[in-house]
Amino acid sequence: MTKIKFFQELINSLFEKPKINKSLNFLFDKKKPLTTEEYVENVATAKGEVSALGHAELLITHCEHLNDSELIKFFELLRKNYEVNTDDLLLAMQNYEIKKTSENLVKLMKLSEPLRRDIFRRCNAISRGTVRLVNLRQRLLEFTIKKPELRAVDFDLVYLFKNWFNRGFLILRPINWETPAHILEKIIAYEAVHEINSWDELRARLAPKDRRCFAFFHPAMQDEPIIFVEVALTREIPSNIQNVLQKERVFVDPEEAKVAVFYSISNCQKGLTGISFGNFLIKQVATDLSFELKNLKKFVTLSPIPGFRKWMKNKYPKLDLKIEKVKKPDQLSKIKDDLLNCLGEYFFKSERSDQMPNDTVARFHLGNGASLEQINFLGDVSSNGIDLSGGLMVNYLYDLEVVEQNHETFILEKKINISKNAQNSLMKYYNK
Repeated sequence: MTKIKFFQELINSLFEKPKINKSLNFLFDKKKPLTTEEYVENVATAKGEVSALGHAELLITHCEHLNDSELIKFFELLRKNYEVNTDDLLLAMQNYEIKKTSENLVKLMKLSEPLRRDIFRRCNAISRGTVRLVNLRQRLLEFTIKKPELRAVDFDLVYLFKNWFNRGFLILRPINWETPAHILEKIIAYEAVHEINSWDELRARLAPKDRRCFAFFHPAMQDEPIIFVEVALTREIPSNIQNVLQKERVFVDPEEAKVAVFYSISNCQKGLTGISFGNFLIKQVATDLSFELKNLKKFVTLSPIPGFRKWMKNKYPKLDLKIEKVKKPDQLSKIKDDLLNCLGEYFFKSERSDQMPNDTVARFHLGNGASLEQINFLGDVSSNGIDLSGGLMVNYLYDLEVVEQNHETFILEKKINISKNAQNSLMKYYNK
């Protein structure tokens, strides 16, 4: 064979399409796209761990590309076809009633779970499975408003998330100006209480020595903060957010600070709505700060009253209209007494069936064992503060020595723990 012929055959072999053994053609045939039902069934019936992971990856990827109507059908499929098998459950209950063995009990417990929970568990095991399920639930929450029957599917995800996101798995990390930029960008994006409009504003909240920020992370979502709290170290309990957020101020030496102020708490993942992290976060941060700074005497929030204006619009529309007509915050002084009187009613006269406070933020902090410490007129004079809270803010006090006792009293007796200072502010209604 000549050299030229050798090289010609070599080149031809490089560019020639390989001949495929007919017996292996099925590997290369274009497969018909699977339906949603088939993707789900493949995950549900997979026998081996590897095949289950493969099918779960395909299912989640498929779901991520579905439009809203298609995704609703997916959740409806889970609701209808992957429910508890009542016949098998009834038989298991009868067997356990006859013979109360551990084997029968385990079988009964397994059959009492909807089959879709196991599908979610398998999806959780894939790459970034946890965060992808959290994002999937975010979309589900939008559907449950018009499709209440899907709340059963949502209940299963919440049940699993409460196990996967329990306090033992959460990692507390400080957030500061040295934190990686991709995390800081998310702090800006997720800030839900006092909007951060620029990197300069973020720096003003993180860089000064009298400011702190802490966030909870989960090992399966290490680049995604779950919830974060911003803290100001001050000499006194602040009465407004304007002084806390202003850039030009007198900085406090942390060793001279007497008060730690939790002035903004933001949940970052809408897909984890309904799963409480804030109570753990506040108590953990308060405990850690008390060890770091022995001079700290009080741990308080500076909180909005987000449901107040909405309640007032329904209850006292004429007063609400007066707020609507206010051009400058100082003009609210003319109706200060009326505002505080209404606030007393809002706090102490529950219109809920469970007799808990009307306000969501109040329910959260009082339910955590905090007490109502101080009412702040003109506490937030921003347009958002006036729109939601009539410009009012509240300090809730976390006394670490009695917080558990307060929690039990509040839950059992529905009694709001309140300071004399706050009583005096709301005296007109509080004494009724």
